[in-house]
Amino acid sequence: MMLLISDWLASIDSGFEVVRYITLRAIFAALTALIICLIVGPRLIAWLTSAKIGQSVRDDGPQSHKVKQGTPTMGGAMIIVAVAFSTLIWSDLAVRQVWIVLFVTIGFGGIGWVDDYRKVVLSNSVGLTAREKLIGQTVIAGVAVLMLYVTATERVELELVVPFFKEAVVYLGWLFIPFAFLVVVGSSNAVNLTDGLDGLAILPSVMVAAGLALIAYLSGHAIFADYLNIPNVKGAGELTVFCSALMGAGLGFLWFNTYPAQVFMGDVGALSIGAALGIVAVMVRQELVLFIMGGIFVLEAVSVILQVGSYKLTGKRIFRMAPIHHHFELKGWPEPRIIVRFWIITVILVLVGLSTLKIR
Repeated sequence: MMLLISDWLASIDSGFEVVRYITLRAIFAALTALIICLIVGPRLIAWLTSAKIGQSVRDDGPQSHKVKQGTPTMGGAMIIVAVAFSTLIWSDLAVRQVWIVLFVTIGFGGIGWVDDYRKVVLSNSVGLTAREKLIGQTVIAGVAVLMLYVTATERVELELVVPFFKEAVVYLGWLFIPFAFLVVVGSSNAVNLTDGLDGLAILPSVMVAAGLALIAYLSGHAIFADYLNIPNVKGAGELTVFCSALMGAGLGFLWFNTYPAQVFMGDVGALSIGAALGIVAVMVRQELVLFIMGGIFVLEAVSVILQVGSYKLTGKRIFRMAPIHHHFELKGWPEPRIIVRFWIITVILVLVGLSTLKIR
């Protein structure tokens, strides 16, 4: 939107052409999303509290979580609104990737909203069944991935890049569809599993979004992409604006979600953020780098898979409780210690992921 306005103003004063720079629009997108969350946050929390839309706590979970009972949830809605509004204002709406990433983010947010609504408002402890949730995710992710496949104009858009190896590139062809689908759905559910402690999921999401923002900018720039020997994807640069908006919204939400949390994001936030990170990684062709940078999310998901698998096969549990952050809680680690240490690990993993751009 601002691009159209700036183009008109540039005809009057050439100074307005500066708005065309992705870096400037990315900064404004982050600030816009941050301000929206800081303004909307207190009002949303007050409304959720008055409507008694509060978090329910598992009886078999850590006893320290009892104090969280009733804390407003579904706060992730403010993240989606802030990201969507900021992206629509500051990005180039002629770029197809912008609409695809917004479709996935809002779509998965809708699935999470229905799940949260059933759990909290309708007092249905199950919410959406696993089958219902998977069907919804399949439809949204399937449409997005199929759209990327059908509209791909260059071979590079369907190639898998292997980190740390200069010439390790695999052309996926039609296999791109199931592979990309698994990345989006897997990322969404992994972030959702991580969202169990105050601020545990949101700041790593912001860090990973920052890493993807840099990669998107470099991938969309022909000279930088050629120098780093990474895929040059036309239009990928505009994803920098989206990722920056996600960063700003995430920090704005963290203002209220930091320990002790005033509000939780709920599935509406966790599912949408995870899916957004997954589809951005797919569009910049760096799915395996996402696997590295989002290592905390991977660890949380794997811990659940191992726990369930071990219990079904042997009747024994590997961890005291899964996801793994609950394991550390039951070992006696204070919640803030777990959160900050997971943050530190994410910083390291994001740096390792970014190093793959040069180490080949």
